[in-house]
Amino acid sequence: MSKGASTLVAEAKKWASYYGSFANGEEGAVLTVPLRIRAAWDSNDPDAFTDNFAENGSLLIGDNQLNGHDEIRSYMTEAFQGGLQGTHRTEEPVEIRPISGNVALAVTEGGIIKAGANGLAPEDAVRSSWIIVKQDGNWKLFSLQSSPVKG
Repeated sequence: MSKGASTLVAEAKKWASYYGSFANGEEGAVLTVPLRIRAAWDSNDPDAFTDNFAENGSLLIGDNQLNGHDEIRSYMTEAFQGGLQGTHRTEEPVEIRPISGNVALAVTEGGIIKAGANGLAPEDAVRSSWIIVKQDGNWKLFSLQSSPVKG
């Protein structure tokens, strides 16, 4: 196997492990939204990040309530060039709950890993609630809200 192919296989195995017990069916499809958000964040790509939201989606980040693609993209563009540059997200699924055929709730635990850090600092741990909707056959993020986990 070539070096490029073995790298792709290793990455695929790594990403597959993120699905945990939600690897198949609709629950796994819903979980692709947090995974795509994570990949966009890890690339510090505000366009890819925003494209995962429904057109009328919202993001609560810190004390900022962002509504719609324009506000989310603008905020994340500035953040990825500033204080969030080089940061990464970690998310572990806790629960995926279908609400209807086109709406699901995902709960994850994780947080933002600071640039240069080897892992998530305990004070940066959060639990996130994701409202995910199916639009035109694709799962999109409608609302994301995170709360600090204090030990």
